[in-house]
Amino acid sequence: MRVLVTGAAGFIGSTLTDRLLSLGHSVVGVDNFSTGQPEFLEGARANPNFVLREQDLLDLDALVEAAAGVDLVVHFAANADVRFGPDHPRRDLEQNIIVTWNVLEAMRRNGVKRIAFSSTGSVYGEAAVIPTPEDAPFPVQTSLYGASKISAEGLITAYSESFQMEAFVFRFVSILGERYTHGHVLDFYKKLQADPGRLPVLGNGTQRKSYLYVQDCVDAILLTLEKAKDRVNIFNLGTNEYCQVKDSIGWITAHLGVTPELEFGQGDRGWIGDNPFIFLDTEKVRAFGWAPKLTIQQAVIKTVEYLQATPWVAARR
Repeated sequence: MRVLVTGAAGFIGSTLTDRLLSLGHSVVGVDNFSTGQPEFLEGARANPNFVLREQDLLDLDALVEAAAGVDLVVHFAANADVRFGPDHPRRDLEQNIIVTWNVLEAMRRNGVKRIAFSSTGSVYGEAAVIPTPEDAPFPVQTSLYGASKISAEGLITAYSESFQMEAFVFRFVSILGERYTHGHVLDFYKKLQADPGRLPVLGNGTQRKSYLYVQDCVDAILLTLEKAKDRVNIFNLGTNEYCQVKDSIGWITAHLGVTPELEFGQGDRGWIGDNPFIFLDTEKVRAFGWAPKLTIQQAVIKTVEYLQATPWVAARR
C-alpha cells in the first residue's frame, strides 16, 4: 500500500510509520512539527519508500496534493492537550475538527476510500458502564478534547456513508512507550528530576486509569485493518486492567530509586475534564486474536527507561 500518515513525527504516528515501512509499504508522512519531533523520523527518512511533507493540515490545497495516489489515510495528527484545553478552546476546533474535515475532503477529491483515525476513550466522558464497550451510551462531554474527537468521528462516519469510504475509528486509552512525549509519566519524571525528595500530584491519587504500550497499540491497528470488514469499524484499544495514579507513582519512584514526599491535591480529578475512571471493554478487538503483550506496569517502566535513555525528550518538553 501507499499510506498517508498525518502526525507522522508524533509518538504513535512515527511508530506506526516505521512499522509500515518495515512491512514493505510506502509512506507519505505529513507533519508541521508543532509537537512532532524530527528525531523520530530519522529511520524513516533513510528509507526510499518514505516521503516527508512538512506542511500544516489547515492548508487544504497542500493536503489534497499530498493525498494523491494513496490507498489509505492514517489520521493521527491532533491537539491532545486535555488539561490546558480551556486555555485555548479554538485549538481543539481547528486541530481536531477542521483538520479532520480537510483530511476527508482531500480523500474525497482524490478518490481515497480508507481512513484510520485515532480517537480516544475520552469520548465516553464519565461512563456509566465499566468496562465501557464501543456501543455504550454517550454521556455529557467533560472535555473540549473529547468533544472535538467525537465531532471528528461524526464527520468521518458521515463521509463514509455519503462517499462510500471505509472507516476505522480507534478509541485509545493513554499510550505509553518509546517516543512518549506527553502525559503523567513524563510529568512525574521531570518533577522527580528537579526534586527527588518531593512530588506534587494533581488530585488525590485515586484516579483509576488504563494504559497501553505503543507497540501493542500498533499491532491492534494493523490487525484490525486486515480483519474488520464493515463500512464503519469502531474499536476500543486498551488493556484488561487499570491502575490508580498512586500505583504508577510507586512503580516510577521504585525504578528511579527515590522516596519522595507525596503532596496530593484535592478530589479525584487533576483538572477540568480529567476522568476519574477510564477502563475500556476490548473484547471486540480481542476477537481477532489480539492481546497486549505488556502489562500497564511494564509499559510504565518501559516509558521511564526511554526517558532516561533520551534526556533530550524531557528537556525539550
